[in-house]
Amino acid sequence: MTQLEKFNNLGNFYEYLKTVSSAICANKGGIPLENYVGRFFAADVLEMVVEYGNKIKAPDAATREKLERYKQEFEPMRALVTSSQKPIHEMTLEEFEKVMNI
Repeated sequence: MTQLEKFNNLGNFYEYLKTVSSAICANKGGIPLENYVGRFFAADVLEMVVEYGNKIKAPDAATREKLERYKQEFEPMRALVTSSQKPIHEMTLEEFEKVMNI
């Protein structure tokens, strides 16, 4: 499998994850996506897609365009990437409520 195929597979997984997350939010009474706990995983996946896309050697125009779209989508999600946050069991109640938008 080439780098391009791997990037496209990761991108397709992320797109599917977005669709499933939206469906879950709708099924739970229309909760906003920014209040859905799965947004952390989606942010981590998107970060991985962007990082992998940046490593592709000589991408074609369509791949560059797709990568740019993912980068723009990732900017507002950057604060949700879980590697930069404390584990939940180490958070204070106030920190947890802020993260969970409670």
